[in-house]
Amino acid sequence: MIIGLIPARLQSRRLPNKPLIKIEKFPLVIHVYKRALLSKLLDRVIICGDDKKIGIVAKKYGCKFVLTSKIFRNGTERIAHVAKKINCKLIIDLQCDNVFLNPNELDKLIKFHMKNQNFDIVVPYAEYKKKKDPSAVKIISTNKNKILTMSRADVPFSFYRKQNFYQRHQDFISFKKKALLNYIDLPMTKNESIEGIELLRAIENGMNLGTLKVESFKNIHSINNKNDLKLAQKNIKFCKIKKKYYKKSEI
Repeated sequence: MIIGLIPARLQSRRLPNKPLIKIEKFPLVIHVYKRALLSKLLDRVIICGDDKKIGIVAKKYGCKFVLTSKIFRNGTERIAHVAKKINCKLIIDLQCDNVFLNPNELDKLIKFHMKNQNFDIVVPYAEYKKKKDPSAVKIISTNKNKILTMSRADVPFSFYRKQNFYQRHQDFISFKKKALLNYIDLPMTKNESIEGIELLRAIENGMNLGTLKVESFKNIHSINNKNDLKLAQKNIKFCKIKKKYYKKSEI
């Protein structure tokens, strides 16, 4: 069984109540849930929220929901708490603001991880051309798709000059269940704290992380601030799969 888990918390510093902010009449977290349901390989999708308000909205739209504690430091810890009680092969971490999630690229990630079981965690990347953007996590990998490290800085230094893009961390990640549960038993690491990138904890503790290239919609990624939100609101109408997942009564 392959499970999609969507961590969602209300107290975002830059965008308070972010999971429940509406675009085209629907909350961000509902967009992500509905898109994930279009995957051909996910068996279940669950919203893992830290507040009953998220649960009320999830119920309104017929989404599965689990209430979690507010104590978790990041989304990975939040979904791991839920994953403990589920018998599955892979857990897919789906960020609650990834409103342009492409279910075809999601299935591409799952297929890749199923064929490459040497990786504990697989983090897809998309080409990204904007410089000096600390909200974009860049991946440095080998020619065998092994991730060496991640950073919010523009790295590697000469890569952009030669290739004209960086490898940007995408907001859906595949975990082996054992790797996810091992992760939450590890203490926060120095580089994780400095960069604010939770998966550095896995890398620094010897876990094997892989990556693959996926396509992103108009190079739009997660919604981290008001400018990202405006861009998403402007472009959601152009996303071809939007109308596939809404009931006529909801539009």
